[in-house]
Amino acid sequence: MDDALRKLAADIKKAAKSTGARAQVVIRKTALDIEATAKSIAPVDTGNLKGSIGHSDLRTVGRSGSLAVEIGPTASYGIYLEMGTSRMAPQPFMGPAADRHAPSFEQAMAQLGAEALNG
Repeated sequence: MDDALRKLAADIKKAAKSTGARAQVVIRKTALDIEATAKSIAPVDTGNLKGSIGHSDLRTVGRSGSLAVEIGPTASYGIYLEMGTSRMAPQPFMGPAADRHAPSFEQAMAQLGAEALNG
């Protein structure tokens, strides 16, 4: 039984390395897709909002155990357009962009998990 546990631990460690690297690729691609979609549907007056939509440094995804990326505008009024105010209806662009890419992201991550479990 001891050998079987060692083998299982080794298999899990091996799967974590390859799955982690592939998860980074999925997260980076999804971030770029969400950014592009948000830019395409963002309300445009001067173009400042659209030009300010970006993402955090994708090179850091997966470092320090974090598989996270931030996507959004740096324009200070972006939140007011997304959520609306008491005087203005919302004109969401980030939420719909994320929603559009959520199914493919979830499918890719589920596939990674299934492959890791099935060896």
